[in-house]
Amino acid sequence: MSAAEFNLEFEPRHALRELRRDPLLAKLIKRCGPFTLEPKACASPFAALAESITFQQLNGKAAASIFARLKTLGPLTPKRILAAQDEALRGAGLSRAKVIALKDLAVKAEEGLVPGWSALRRLDDETILERLTQVRGIGRWTVEMLLIFRLGRRDIWPVDDFAVRKAFGLLVGDPNPSAKAMRERAEAWRPWRSVVAWYLWRSLD
Repeated sequence: MSAAEFNLEFEPRHALRELRRDPLLAKLIKRCGPFTLEPKACASPFAALAESITFQQLNGKAAASIFARLKTLGPLTPKRILAAQDEALRGAGLSRAKVIALKDLAVKAEEGLVPGWSALRRLDDETILERLTQVRGIGRWTVEMLLIFRLGRRDIWPVDDFAVRKAFGLLVGDPNPSAKAMRERAEAWRPWRSVVAWYLWRSLD
């Protein structure tokens, strides 16, 4: 897919019109400004998830260096990763656990469980979550980030995200909100919860 095809799957102005009916969100939106999320292009879901695996539990600069070294080994494709020696992947800076996860991702991609962007776009959110979390090292949060920042889906509510939970607590006046409380409160924000999450992230900048 070309970069031009990575667009939001909704019209932000419609979302903002509805969300501003909530007084708390109206204040949040006014304070944070325009909604400027633009989905980030990537060659394939495989490459996007490989990047996510690489970045797990590392600071951005270190992870970026490792990912850059990984890409110097050749095209970031399932076949290339499966053909690579573990020692070469470890030499790029990947931990043993991440090498295993990356190989599993490549196997799942070859089997069709991790399809290309066009096929992935035809699936609903829960189906994508169910499929991609079968990959070793890929949890719900990682897939939710792909749904928001790569596919531009409109109604993703990442209650396990530390920053979203912190900002939500500040918004509603609860210093330690539970995932259950966050889900219940956000029912009123359907089907635009991705937009709410984005504004909560922005509110902590």
